[in-house]
Parts: sequence; structure tokens; C-alpha cells
Amino acid sequence: MAMDVRRTPSPPAPGLRAWLGLLVVLGPVLLVAMDGSVLFLAMPRISAELSPSADQALWILDGYGFAVGSLLIAFGNIGDRYGRLRLLMIGAAVFGTASAGAAFAPSPELLIAFRVLMGVAGATLLPSALAVLSELFTDARRRSQAIGIFAAAFAAGFALGPVVGGQLLAHFWWGSVFLINIPVVALFLLLAPRLLREVRTGGTGRVDARSVALSAAGILLTVYGIKHAAAEGPAAVPFAATGGGVALLGWFVRRQLRLPHPLIDLRLFRDRVFTIAAVTGLLPLAAWSAMAYLGGIYLQSVRGLDASDAALVALPGAVVLTVTTVVTPAVVARTGTRAGLLASHFLVAGGVLLMLPTGVSGGTGWYVASTVVAGFGYGISFSVVADTAVAAVPPERAGAAGAIAETSNELGNALGIALLGSLAALVFRLQGPDLAGTLTETLRVPGITAASAGRAESAFVTGLHAAALVAGLLHAALGLFTLRHLPSRRRSAAVPAPVR
Repeated sequence: MAMDVRRTPSPPAPGLRAWLGLLVVLGPVLLVAMDGSVLFLAMPRISAELSPSADQALWILDGYGFAVGSLLIAFGNIGDRYGRLRLLMIGAAVFGTASAGAAFAPSPELLIAFRVLMGVAGATLLPSALAVLSELFTDARRRSQAIGIFAAAFAAGFALGPVVGGQLLAHFWWGSVFLINIPVVALFLLLAPRLLREVRTGGTGRVDARSVALSAAGILLTVYGIKHAAAEGPAAVPFAATGGGVALLGWFVRRQLRLPHPLIDLRLFRDRVFTIAAVTGLLPLAAWSAMAYLGGIYLQSVRGLDASDAALVALPGAVVLTVTTVVTPAVVARTGTRAGLLASHFLVAGGVLLMLPTGVSGGTGWYVASTVVAGFGYGISFSVVADTAVAAVPPERAGAAGAIAETSNELGNALGIALLGSLAALVFRLQGPDLAGTLTETLRVPGITAASAGRAESAFVTGLHAAALVAGLLHAALGLFTLRHLPSRRRSAAVPAPVR
């Protein structure tokens, strides 16, 4: 008689439903990432059609990112309480509706409003999509692979957004960069209920509405004041807005330190490794978004390329960034996180500084070299930030650490355009011919002389150089700080970990 030998079953391999579910989830993830960058090459066309002011143009670009970054953690908690799939479905429907509104917006004000609404919807998609993946892939190894694909898709969306936008602009009007969202959203709404299951953690999620309001209002007022001062000059309104925004952010910080369930656990920043990881999540995205936005205007309005050719010029950097994001985890597993962070900081610093030789009469090759070298650094940072942040804290705080790392990415994308873009706008206002607030508007002034046009182009290039110099110096400083304060693998193994 055969002996009945019972073994502990191994976790089942994910089936076709799981992989199809992953593909369905990646659709909204790509859209959220792409819509953070898809307008970089479209702004000259939008400026020609809608004539936004300098600060309105910046809000069209980064109102989306600020909405995503400000609400990401809040919607993560809401999804925990009320259901991730339900939030995904609602968010995708709102995202599609707002995309259609943005595509046909007749004024800068309405375009900004629809972009902000897209950002609110985008904030519901990222944390919920990641949680749904955990339900699809119960095996740890397969789940890690799925999350790696998720991260690569997110990075690819950021990198390929300008390329996709440029190709669409070569054949259609500027609203097409938003309409491409509609079929992806429709397909998701059709397939998600059949392939995905609801995920919730019960009633543990808590959302402090006052913290959400303080953080969003503080960031928006501060950035509004900085942008307005850069575009129009110092005045009472931007000064008051900046002061009020800083005060609200201070109130937000004090409130987080007192709450038993804060929106953002600021105590995590007491850990030096976590702080370096969070800053690494923010700063490279800030540099990338600013250089991609300003570079798109440079290629089209200064170098005279059409949108399609500008997209092709941006393609090598986008490919390098995407491939680096995919291969970095295997490399960092051998070299260590410290080496990865150092490489990221110094590669970005070197890459953006390669933008300095660009000029009015030449420099496209320098632009390509800049995006390729910096692309290696961006790809590394996108891959290692979340794991570094989570590994730096106790397991029970891993969720909070991951949420802060994700938020730093989104805020970095918006702050790069807001702050570095405002620096470039300030330089243009001070050195340009003072005919209009932006280069695109200036070049379209009726009867503009060749001398004034040349002065405007030269002023814009100087502003581009100023933004690149600041971004490069900040990354070099962060690299030196990491070199000094982040322990190597050998030292960290020899020194006992601090008691948390």
C-alpha cells in the first residue's frame, strides 16, 4: 500500500489572470507618469493657441504634479478603508473625463483646472494599483518581479512622455496629448472588474483632513508667490502668498509631530539613510522635469526643430533612463545601495552640467549628451529610492516610508518646473527684450526685430544654463553628503545598528 506523504504546498505560481491583471494595471500607471511630462514639447503649441502668461504656463505644467504629490498619501489611506479597486475605478473614470476636458479647454484657466483635476484622479491610481498587485501575486518572488515591472513602467512613462507628445504633435493638434488617455481608461474600466479583486485593510486607514488642506495650501501658496515674483517682479501679493504658504507649512509640520496618526511621519527623517533616500527621490525628478521642459522649448523655439524632431532628439535619453531603471536592481544587489546612490547623484550632476555648452547657434549634440549621461543617474535613482527608504526603517513603518518616497518623486517632478522653471523665467525677464513674459510669446510679437528676437533667445538660453547650474551643484552637494554620511557596506556591517 502506498504511503501517503503530505508536504507543505509551495505558493502557487501566478496564472494567466495575474499577468493579465498586471497589464491592465500598468495602463493607468503609464498614464499617470506620462501626464507628468507629456506637455514638455507641447507647451510652445499651447502657448501659441491659448496665450497663457508666464506663471499660467508653469501652472499648466506642474499643477498636475502638485495635486498628485499633495494627495498621494491621503488617497492611499482612503483606499485602505474603503477599497482599493473601488478607488481605482473612480479615479480612472475621473482621469478620463478630466483628460477630455483638458483636450478641448478654450482658455489657460480651464486647462489649469482640468490638469489639477487629472492630478487629483492620478493620486488615487498609484497607491491603489500597487496594493492590487499584492493581491494578484501572493508569492514573494513573483510579487517582487511584478513590482519591478510596475516601477519600470512608471519610469518609462515619465521618460517617454515628451517623446509620445512630440510624435502626436507632428500629426494632430495639441489636445491629442490628452485624448490618448481615453482609450486606455476605457479599456481599464472594461477589464478591471473581471481581472482584479477588491483589496481593503478594514477601518485602519485614517485621513486627517486638516493636514491634507495645510500641506496642499502651503505648497501652492509658496510656489505661487515664487512663480509670480519670477515672472512679474517683486510685489506685495507674491510676498504675502509666499509668507502665508511658509506659515501654513510650518503649521503642517507641527501638527504632524503631535498627531498619533500623522499624514506624513516626519520622525522618519531622524534616520540619515532615510533622509538621503527621500531627498534622492525628490531632487533627480526636479532636475529631470526642469531640464526636459526647458530643453523642449530650447529645441523648438531656439534651435528651430519641429515637435517630431525634438521628440527624436529626446529619445536617446529616454531609452537610457528606462533601460537603467530595469537593470539597476541587479547591479545594486552586487555593488550595494551606497554605490548606487553615489553614482546617481554624480551622474545627474555631470549630465545636467553638460547643458552649459548649449547656445543659440548650436548645441543639440550637447543636449543629447546631457540627457544620456543624466539618464543613467535618473534611472538609478528611480530604482533604488523606495527600497532604500523602506530598508532604513523598522518593518512596522515600512508603509509610511514607501509612501513618503513615492510622494517625494511626485513633488520633485512638480517642484523642478516650479522652482527651476521660475529661475529661468526670472533670468529671461531680467535679460530679455521685455516684450512679453515668455520666449514663445516674445517671438510672436508683431514686427519684432531680428535683434530683439536674438536677445530673447540668448536670454532664454542663459536662463536654461542658470537652472542647469543650480541643479548640477545641488546634486554634487548631495553626492558629497552621501559620500560622507552614508556608511559603506563594510562599515555598516561592522557598526551595530542604532536602536529605534
